[in-house]
Amino acid sequence: MPVVSEFLTPPPVEPGDRVAVVAPASNAPESARFVYELGLERMRDVFDLDPVEYPTATADPEWLADNPEARAEEVMNAFRDPDVSAVIANIGGHDQITILPYLDGDVLREHPTRFYGYSDNTNLALFLWNQGIVSYYGGSTLLEYAMDGEMFDYTEEYLRRALFEDSIGDWTEAEVFTDEAGDWEDPESVETTREIEQSDGRIWRGGEEAVSGRIWGGCYAVLVEQFLADRYLPDPDALTGTVLALETSELVPDPAVVGANLRALGERGLLERFDGVLVGRPAARSHIEENPREWRAEYRERQREAISDAFETYNPNAPVVFNCEFGHTYPTCPIPIGGEVEIDPSTASIRLL
Repeated sequence: MPVVSEFLTPPPVEPGDRVAVVAPASNAPESARFVYELGLERMRDVFDLDPVEYPTATADPEWLADNPEARAEEVMNAFRDPDVSAVIANIGGHDQITILPYLDGDVLREHPTRFYGYSDNTNLALFLWNQGIVSYYGGSTLLEYAMDGEMFDYTEEYLRRALFEDSIGDWTEAEVFTDEAGDWEDPESVETTREIEQSDGRIWRGGEEAVSGRIWGGCYAVLVEQFLADRYLPDPDALTGTVLALETSELVPDPAVVGANLRALGERGLLERFDGVLVGRPAARSHIEENPREWRAEYRERQREAISDAFETYNPNAPVVFNCEFGHTYPTCPIPIGGEVEIDPSTASIRLL
C-alpha cells in the first residue's frame, strides 16, 4: 500500500442526523433482536439520532457470511448517501477480511463518513486508514448503545464526543469496568446490570518521554490475520512514528501466544516503528467461559507482562499504557483510528486530537 500523506476526519454528526445502521461483519441471532431494538431506541432517545436500518442490519448471520460482496456494497452505499452522517456497525464477527476485495477505496475517499465499529471491524477501520480516513473503534449498536441496565455515563460522554465533536480531547480513566457478557437469550436481561468491578487504573510501562502520532491497530486477532494475509497492510514506512492500539477479544487468547506473535513482529522490525502503545483492558471471560475473579486478575497480569516483555526487547523507549478504555470491556471510548494522540508519561495523560 502507498504511504498516506494526509488524513481526513469526516465531519461531525449533528443532533437529528440520519445514521446508517449496518452489519459489515456479523449479526446477533434473531433471538437477540431485543438487544438490537434497545440499541436503536437509545440512538433516538439518548443521542437524538435518526437510525436508518440498511438491509444487512437485520440479515441472518449465515446469509452475511455467504455474501461478503453484498456487505461491502452496503458499506459503500451508506458512505455514498448524502443524507447519512455516520455509519454504525452492529457488532464484530470473524470474517470481515473477506469483504475487503470488494471495497472501492475511491468511493470511500470521495464520500468520507464517520464509521463506528470494533473487533472484526478492525478490518474496515484499517482499510479506511489506508485511504487516509479516520474512523472510530467503538460505538456499536449491540454493545455500547444496548448495554444492559443503563449506559455507562463514561460511555455516553465519550460517544457524544466521538459523534458530535471535531476531536475527543482529554481521555481520562474510568473508575469501574465490566467484562461480563450480556445474556442475549433473556429479554428481561436488558433491565439488569452486569457485574461491575473497581478499576485498578491505567498502568504505564516503557519510555518516559511524551510522544504523539496517528493511531493504527485494533483487535489483536484481526491484526494477526492481517499480517498473515499480508494483502491490505500499509507500507512499513507508513507505520513509523504511529501509535499502536491493541486489545484482545472475548476469545481470551493465551498470553504466551500473544507474546509470541508480538515477538515475531519484533523480529520483522515492526514493533520498533511505533512511538507508543495503547493497550485495551482485556476481557477475561465470555458467554462461553465464566472464569472466577481471581483467575481473571491473574490473566490480565500475565497478558500485561507478555506485552511488556515484547516492547522491552524491541522498543524499550515507547511508552506502553495498559487498561485503556477501548475494546471488549466496558465502559469504552471510541478511539480514532488514524486520528492523532498525545501520550505523556510524566503526567499520566492521554489526549485524542
